[in-house]
Amino acid sequence: MPCFQLSFPSMPSRSRQWPARRRPAEAGFSLVEMLVVVAIVGLLIGLVGTGAIRQLQSSRVSAAEAQISQLRSALDIFLIETGRYPTQDEGLTALIANPTNVPGWAGPYLRDGNLPADPWGGAYIYILDQGQVRVRSLGADQRAGGTGVDADVEG
Repeated sequence: MPCFQLSFPSMPSRSRQWPARRRPAEAGFSLVEMLVVVAIVGLLIGLVGTGAIRQLQSSRVSAAEAQISQLRSALDIFLIETGRYPTQDEGLTALIANPTNVPGWAGPYLRDGNLPADPWGGAYIYILDQGQVRVRSLGADQRAGGTGVDADVEG
């Protein structure tokens, strides 16, 4: 009797199917995945960055107010010791150096012996008007007037 051999098509082996995991040559992120991540990071920076900048500006205004308060205190000590405020010409430098051998001057009246710059890098302005003393910072724009962070800080 002849021998018949039945032959069935072979099933594809597991190695011929698409792998469940990526092969090392295909590992990494696709361009679309990268663009999504970049967009998300950009949105986060935009949201958090503007809040941080706003907070930084308001803290500079607070720092200017604190420095003006310290300068006013030093001017009051100058007044107590000399019997007068510095003249307009002497200005704030009278707090760190005896301007014209003022009797009773016992400075420097500032801790470091230096005049501080305002938080925006500008100089404080000393105003003596009819016996009233004011100290002013011109704000972020370093110009008189302005609104918001550009507004003058005075005390």
